[in-house]
Amino acid sequence: MKPAGFAYHDPQTVAEAVALLGRLENARLLAGGQSLMPMLAMRVAFPDHLIDLNRVEGLDGITVEQGVLRIGAMTRQRSIERSAAIREACPLMTEALTHVGHLQTRNRGTIGGSLCHLDPSAELVTVAAALDATIEVAGPEGQRDVAIADFPLGFMTPALAPEEMVVAIRIPLWPREHGYSFMEFARRHGDYAIVSAAALLVLDSAGRIARASVTLGGVGAAPLRVTTAETALVGEAPTPALFRAAAACCEGIEAMEDPQAPAWYRQRLAAVLTRRALERAWARATGEAA
Repeated sequence: MKPAGFAYHDPQTVAEAVALLGRLENARLLAGGQSLMPMLAMRVAFPDHLIDLNRVEGLDGITVEQGVLRIGAMTRQRSIERSAAIREACPLMTEALTHVGHLQTRNRGTIGGSLCHLDPSAELVTVAAALDATIEVAGPEGQRDVAIADFPLGFMTPALAPEEMVVAIRIPLWPREHGYSFMEFARRHGDYAIVSAAALLVLDSAGRIARASVTLGGVGAAPLRVTTAETALVGEAPTPALFRAAAACCEGIEAMEDPQAPAWYRQRLAAVLTRRALERAWARATGEAA
């Protein structure tokens, strides 16, 4: 099939793009197009106006300053994957990106597009939740920040007004010696995850867990921080038994059910992947795994 007709717009600045969003009815933003273009072709989406962000100045780039990683919304996923700065400062994101689609899709896909599409199984959305990211949003009244926990309003619905757009994501960095792991289960490599698990650990001088983050993707309408598991981990000496007990918290989550998998299957996968992710994060925190 071919897309329905639409008017094409090619702004050069964020201000122009925001003005177009405020003036035009039924407008959609085009970033990498890896989600939107198939939706147009299959006539799932019917915008009257398409606003192309690919020539807007200042929307891409990667910086690490004062313990904060900032990534422009139009930064390609492949650029993030290949960034030495991100590999050193935020290796969880680098690892997660190896599960995102295929090389061809990562060459065009953007981090802002993934966040705004807000598929609950999308790897970058899960990573953003795991790392307590902040989303920078531009609109007619200027710029505002939205915590990733407040960004999903519902299934594939970001907390954006019709005249607003994402311009960047900011991530507070974990200590350099932290352990991390991103794991997922999908029917085929490159498919959206049925369930994914992201784990981060920091050990104190006595070898106990000083800080933990456990996040699941694909189980509900938005990424889920498993705070009960995090609470069970902090202050404890890491052991396989502790990780099994923390992972067991995932079996009680409310999981969605769809043609890919029943809820009970997602719950079981969540527990298994969380345990494995915690074990790998622990090994990396202690230098026993790369």
